[in-house]
Amino acid sequence: MGRYGFVLHRPLQLIPVLIGISLISFFLLHAVPGDPIRTLLGERTSPEVVASLRARYGLDQPLLVQYFYYVRNLLGGDLGESIVYKVPISDLLARRTQATGFLLVYSTVLSILVTLPLAVVAALYRGRLPDQIIRGFSTFGLGFPTFWLGLMLIIVFSVGFGWFPVGGYGNSFIEHLHHLFLPSLTIALALSAILIRTMRASLLQTLGADFVMAARAKGLSPRWIFNRHVLRNSLIPAINLLGVNIGWMIGGTVVVETVFSIPGLGQLMVKSIFSRDYQVVQSLTLVFACATVFVSFVVDVITVALDPRISQ
Repeated sequence: MGRYGFVLHRPLQLIPVLIGISLISFFLLHAVPGDPIRTLLGERTSPEVVASLRARYGLDQPLLVQYFYYVRNLLGGDLGESIVYKVPISDLLARRTQATGFLLVYSTVLSILVTLPLAVVAALYRGRLPDQIIRGFSTFGLGFPTFWLGLMLIIVFSVGFGWFPVGGYGNSFIEHLHHLFLPSLTIALALSAILIRTMRASLLQTLGADFVMAARAKGLSPRWIFNRHVLRNSLIPAINLLGVNIGWMIGGTVVVETVFSIPGLGQLMVKSIFSRDYQVVQSLTLVFACATVFVSFVVDVITVALDPRISQ
């Protein structure tokens, strides 16, 4: 427990984070011009009907009162009811969490599969043609917007070759893999462009470390040295960077799910913002914050497991 003790305080950080996010999201959303009830019913709806619905959802109360009731219901496990979908928000989120979760895990796996071999090749062939090509790929990848990259993949592989669906999620596990390959690849390519540079630099630094030189002097095989010492120690900065970019990945799902018409939390966020569905947007913001903090906690645990130097 000693080595892992310092990461146990991470869940406690969730409390002030959630309070801050709930405050900011609540008041910023209500500062956006537009009336959600009027947007839902249309401009020709009578003022009596609008006032009745506003009173039903508590939108006729002062903002501080609305926030108090929102926090009270949240502490009781009640996320409220969607103004647009007319269903409990917890049910609405439950139906869409699977698609977003699958997309994030799929994207992470693909980014690792892209990053590891390319970073290793770039480090082992430092300054030569393979290294220059891979560094060029990572440089260009940093400059491509996610939505543009997704559209290009659709045009080439969906419209052009017809290998993958243009959008959707599918019904079975195999269909999920098929439908979400291009959206996951979109996120993975953007993320791997960052990870490759970090992983390559870490590999080069570790290859020149004293303990690697000592291992070579002992006559150990290069493959054993690389797998046992170099690769393991070089993974730590890349894993930390991956944890930092989890928030970016979660935010990226908003764009990717919209481009590929995936029925996930990101697409729901966009629709709820345009329809002024306040309660849904606030709940989604909290869900994304919890997911980011949880993943950061997992990354801390993995870092401690990989680095024996961390003891407190």
